[in-house]
Amino acid sequence: MNHSDLIIYIFEMIGTVAFASSGALVGIRKNMDIFGVNVLGITTAVGGGCIRDIILGITPPKMFQNFSYVGASILISCILFTIFYLNQELLSSRFLETYERVMISLDAIGLGVFTVMGIRTAIEASFENNIFLLIFVGAVTGIGGGMLRDVMAGMTPFVFVKHVYAIASILGAVCYIILRLYIRDTISLFLSAAVVIIIRLLAAHFRWNLPRIRQK
Repeated sequence: MNHSDLIIYIFEMIGTVAFASSGALVGIRKNMDIFGVNVLGITTAVGGGCIRDIILGITPPKMFQNFSYVGASILISCILFTIFYLNQELLSSRFLETYERVMISLDAIGLGVFTVMGIRTAIEASFENNIFLLIFVGAVTGIGGGMLRDVMAGMTPFVFVKHVYAIASILGAVCYIILRLYIRDTISLFLSAAVVIIIRLLAAHFRWNLPRIRQK
């Protein structure tokens, strides 16, 4: 593994840990057992990438080719479950007050990382000239795991009801596609992921929402 590949791997693991943490926290808040917490952690972390690989014709999906991502998801899910199991007072109202802020931060990091990594995977699969596909798989990789997590937890997917989520992913995807034409790939990866994260956090802070019809 060369220096560039190591940077990319670390980048992916940061996204994996962030998304696995968000999935595990949803499972904990929903009073799931350790198996359920792990399933949500794994699904959130690798679900979007699995959908991406199926779309791109990569079989078996990369989650089955490299166990480290699933392994990291299991590890972080078990750590979080153990922390809350041994300190159940953390599930008090004070925890619920900080829960949404933590979830937004973790989701923003995972969304940024996996959006650009989804596009990079599509480019490596020789689809670099299909701009629509690049943007689509970037967004799917970023939001797919979270959507599966929310459905499995019995919630309306976050992407459909809360602030600017998918739009942040799409804007970051477009940013990466443009930047990689002019600057080094690793730099464009970090900058584009940062764009997604910043837009997502600003949207949450200022409560930017897409228009929707509210029932009276």
